[in-house]
Amino acid sequence: VDMHVQGDAADAAIDFSAWQQRVSALAWITDAAVLERELDAAIRFAPHVTVIGAAEPVAATLTALCEGKASATREALGIDFEQIDYGHRAIAARLTSTQAHQGMAWQWFRAPDVLALLPFDTPQPQHSFALVWSLPNDRAAELLALEPAGFEQALMAATRSEAGTLALASERAAWPLMQATASAWCGPGWVLLGDAAHVVHPLAGQGLNLGLADVAALVKVIGEREAWRPLGDEKLLRRYARERAAPTWAMGQLTDGLLRLFAEDTPAVRELRNRGLGLVNSLSPLKRWLTARALNS
Repeated sequence: VDMHVQGDAADAAIDFSAWQQRVSALAWITDAAVLERELDAAIRFAPHVTVIGAAEPVAATLTALCEGKASATREALGIDFEQIDYGHRAIAARLTSTQAHQGMAWQWFRAPDVLALLPFDTPQPQHSFALVWSLPNDRAAELLALEPAGFEQALMAATRSEAGTLALASERAAWPLMQATASAWCGPGWVLLGDAAHVVHPLAGQGLNLGLADVAALVKVIGEREAWRPLGDEKLLRRYARERAAPTWAMGQLTDGLLRLFAEDTPAVRELRNRGLGLVNSLSPLKRWLTARALNS
């Protein structure tokens, strides 16, 4: 995937090319349903995994809670989930385009919206996108109330037809946007991972990556534990929490800062951020550094 990031002005943009950044790909984009099917198949055929029903009691030395941001078990444990409500909603849908995407992802930062088009090959190969459009609650409600033709017109106005003529290929979904973190990520015999532990704004597309990094960190901590230390030992699990605290906090600050920067619509701030986009785009070493940081996050 290559990427084009557009600001408020025509000359305020950054282009990231995998070839120019000397990497095989800037990102890998996959359909959540496809990923879940593959994971389900892997679990069903794994000899060391037992799948139980949702209502069945669980007795384990260590329980890893990966239930998402609305985790019922986290709530039952009495763990606070500290939230910052952005007053925005994300609208998601699958789109088709008259223009081949050629593996290009698009993102527009135009106060107060953030709109992303991610390239897919379904329902039409080379002509499909996944839409994630972050807007203030009232504006999101207006767009969700529109008939498909009206929504498509609003979409074309927001993208200025830069990604081709876009049409809805699915129903629209929406959810509130927030930043959140659990007050504790572990305790005796339990640990939180993924959205059950932390939630960031989707503008950087790092939510799943943060969760996968949580899993990798927990596996590493367990694999390196002392032979005498049980899996559910709280001191052991605190090593995981400490290892994940800094990168998760940094990503939360980055996404929160970018959102607030691009939500501000005063002329001075708009001019500053547009000049900043153009400056970064002209500095290839800086773009390579940013790419390396993103790929290693």
